[in-house]
Amino acid sequence: MMINYPVIREYTHADKNNGGMMMTKRAVEIEDLFSLVQYSDPQISHTGNMYVFTGRIINENQDYNEHIYTQGLHEGDPRQWTFGNVNDRFPRFSPDDQSIIFLSNRSGTDQLWSMSTNGGAPKQLTYLEHGAGKPHWSPDGRYILFAANVDPDVAFSEQVEKTKHERQKEKNPLKIERLKYKSDAAGLHDHKSKQLILFDVENKTSTPLTEDAVDHTVGGWSPDSRAIVFTANFQGDSHIGQDIFIQPLQNGEKPRQLTASEGTYHGISWSPDGTQIACFGHTYTHDGATQNQLWTFDVSSGEKKLLTPAFDREIGDVMISDFQSGQHNPGPVWIDDHSIVFTSSRLGRTGIFKTTGDGEIQTIYEHDDHVYTFSLHAKSSILIVGISHPADPGNFYTLSLEDGSITQRTFANDAYLSELSLQTPETIHVTASDGWTLEGWLLYPYDFDPKKKYPLILEIHGGPHAMYGYSFFHELQVLAGKGYAVLYTNPRGSHGYGQPFVDAVRGDYGGKDYSDLMAFLDNTLDRYSFIDDTRLGVTGGSYGGFMTNWIVTHTNRFKAAVTQRSIANWLSFYGVSDIGYYFTKWEIGAHLLDDPEKLWDHSPLKYARDVETPLLILHGENDLRCPIEQAEQWFTVLKYYDKEAVFVRFPEANHELSRNGPPRLRRARLEEIVQWFDHYL
Repeated sequence: MMINYPVIREYTHADKNNGGMMMTKRAVEIEDLFSLVQYSDPQISHTGNMYVFTGRIINENQDYNEHIYTQGLHEGDPRQWTFGNVNDRFPRFSPDDQSIIFLSNRSGTDQLWSMSTNGGAPKQLTYLEHGAGKPHWSPDGRYILFAANVDPDVAFSEQVEKTKHERQKEKNPLKIERLKYKSDAAGLHDHKSKQLILFDVENKTSTPLTEDAVDHTVGGWSPDSRAIVFTANFQGDSHIGQDIFIQPLQNGEKPRQLTASEGTYHGISWSPDGTQIACFGHTYTHDGATQNQLWTFDVSSGEKKLLTPAFDREIGDVMISDFQSGQHNPGPVWIDDHSIVFTSSRLGRTGIFKTTGDGEIQTIYEHDDHVYTFSLHAKSSILIVGISHPADPGNFYTLSLEDGSITQRTFANDAYLSELSLQTPETIHVTASDGWTLEGWLLYPYDFDPKKKYPLILEIHGGPHAMYGYSFFHELQVLAGKGYAVLYTNPRGSHGYGQPFVDAVRGDYGGKDYSDLMAFLDNTLDRYSFIDDTRLGVTGGSYGGFMTNWIVTHTNRFKAAVTQRSIANWLSFYGVSDIGYYFTKWEIGAHLLDDPEKLWDHSPLKYARDVETPLLILHGENDLRCPIEQAEQWFTVLKYYDKEAVFVRFPEANHELSRNGPPRLRRARLEEIVQWFDHYL
């Protein structure tokens, strides 16, 4: 199939002729983050003539605002529908397209609001004490389904929205009885759990559908509006997974479990004829390194079918970016009763694919870029796709399923980006010591002069089961703008290169993954004579922070390092991380009491005496994924042995600091990184 790819703009250091005058584009700066709009979550109307989406900005008070926009599907410019110091998210058309419902914090907590598509002010629909969640219209338009926190000790009718003053009451002691009592996204868990709530559109009433003391996640509605599908874990905290349940809404029937508690499933959607359910998921064949696959379940019999048995790649979007990362992936979407479209990631790309259930996968769109979201209008075979690439934070395009033609519909940030020298990466392939092929990218420094020598910074992604690739990455552009060559790679453990590659890091942290990174560095230094091998820096976050710590304990070739939200001690990580009690076994290969020596052998802290590289330690105080005690231990031991180290703590920041943290702290973080490397390199 011939695909007419969009023109990929290449913003380089070259001058641009503008009306006979030479215009020199400037380098990317930290402050540019505060001038970019982030488009996401497109939703096509049922008639197929328009779509809504959200645009996120950082306002003058350095807070996030998210607003709703609309645009004709084939003509017209985007039009902003909501305004103000608010966050309006998840806009969804009613089945008759006469209104949209969305989630907003206008009243102080996230509640459901509605707006007429013909204009008018937004109207608040829910007034729940603990807020509402992402809305899902029933096909008949009578109800809206969502999940929300519910207090089991208080009558639901009494759990009404409080004033700001009432919400600022003193915190009570928290009694903990569960193994899983915290998460990086939600903080410390109390006795509340997410229940499914049904909002009656006509009567404006909310009714809980579930009451079991587990979190429920909405999957969607049956086409006849007579049942819903959801996921939950009823097996206890020692079981890491999500099962699928069908809940009829008639005659008080109990939910029916479709899956056998052998894996984890998400991104659920019901086929148009109501006979099948599609989802992403896996059965933990390689623990947390298992690639997602595409499944269907027969609604009546529960028969399970794998649609991607020979598709050795990750299903879904696993691209790492500090701008478009994990943005509203819709999961599998039915075209008709037999065909499904979905995203998949490989070789640094995330594209769109189609299956008809016979094992054959058809490529709809795959290019050197990042499809981070999409919406389908099945009747017209048209997709709205959000695409980012290294020189574009993200825009929407119409993509035809019939002929693959694609047309750009939005031009967010174009006027601003036209002033900037955005570097396009050069792809590098390296052969590892054991013969595996490795992939990475090199950004040239701003205003590159081949006669000069430049310092280089090696960036290491987190996960480790994630993927660098062809997406916009503000931090990398900032470093290139400061005059650094930037090398970023996908060592073994990364997604995008097949199941054996993803699995290869487990039980070997600091082994061949470390060798992969050093092979990339050696190859790059041999290939690019403009890089000064006496001015090398290294940085990374999460797993990338662990690897930065490991590198400075095992080599002195780097002149400076910055470790972020890192792991230094697997022994303590086991008990303090929100995922430590299972992730440690998955990745290192042992539980704490089974083989503490193995955990200690893979801990950078064990080798702290060997550090000679000046090290900057950056960590969020609210990080529950890699808690700040990891940084505290690391810094304390290094300073005790008189190593050159500086520790910067970021209040109010969790593990998502670099992507979704408070904007002022995102700025401060980048300033610390740049200043450290500028000083030493």
